Amino acid sequence: AAALPSARRSYGSQVKEEEELRVRYLDDEHKGIVVLGLNRSHAKNALSKNLVKMMSKAVDALKSDKKVRTVVFRSEVPGIFCAGADLKERAKMHSSEVSSFVSRARATINELANLPVPTIAAIDGTALGGGLELALACDIRVAASSAKMGLVETKLAIIPGAGGTQRLPRTIGVSLAKELIFSARIVDGEEAKSIGLISHVVEQNEAGDAAYRRALALAREFLPQGPVAMRVAKLAINQGMEVDLVTGLAIEEACYAQTIPTKDRIEGLLAFKEKRPPRYKGE
Repeated sequence: AAALPSARRSYGSQVKEEEELRVRYLDDEHKGIVVLGLNRSHAKNALSKNLVKMMSKAVDALKSDKKVRTVVFRSEVPGIFCAGADLKERAKMHSSEVSSFVSRARATINELANLPVPTIAAIDGTALGGGLELALACDIRVAASSAKMGLVETKLAIIPGAGGTQRLPRTIGVSLAKELIFSARIVDGEEAKSIGLISHVVEQNEAGDAAYRRALALAREFLPQGPVAMRVAKLAINQGMEVDLVTGLAIEEACYAQTIPTKDRIEGLLAFKEKRPPRYKGE
């Protein structure tokens, strides 16, 4: 476990704006994994205009990078994933600015959800409001048992505005999603696992990065698979979940056809025949 990559952390209040989101391309046995690390320790990783801008820029670069195989979203601040929107910054905004900011945040989280590669949220601390909406946009969520999660916007007389009212019901079911949003209830990692909000729950370690380590282990499971197949599988699942079964099967058929002429498929069949690991190039 000691060999797992961990970023240098900054806990002071003087973190430069360009360091509020750290993008790391991992190497060696983790090559192909990109880690996006939230690093606004002084503001509990709250989503500011600058942070949202940096996230959008990072996601835009990742979506066209064929060397990227999996993206892990984590916090580099102990005990917190993301506290939601930066309410101190918002209090200084004009009402028109607030609407523009929420729209930008929603669009950025949608861009994350639409990344063509698998995405994993590693929740080692509190994820509230927009922080949980950010995690919900990822394909898979892993959390420490001590983590706290909730869409708490109704306490502020508003509603989740970055996809929460749509993604939470699709994840845990309509009735339970309504209950959590209406009550602004906060759940821990164990309860989140029991209701299907997260896929894996782990006991927190002394370093405070147990969920991140589990996320890396999952990401490594994805690395040996055919890159084109992974991208097309995600596309088929995402599009298919929004339509009826017959239409979904047609989408699967169209997506399957995209894998047949690729060099990856030929390499996969050859490797199977020769009883060796495949050497995929993402073609």
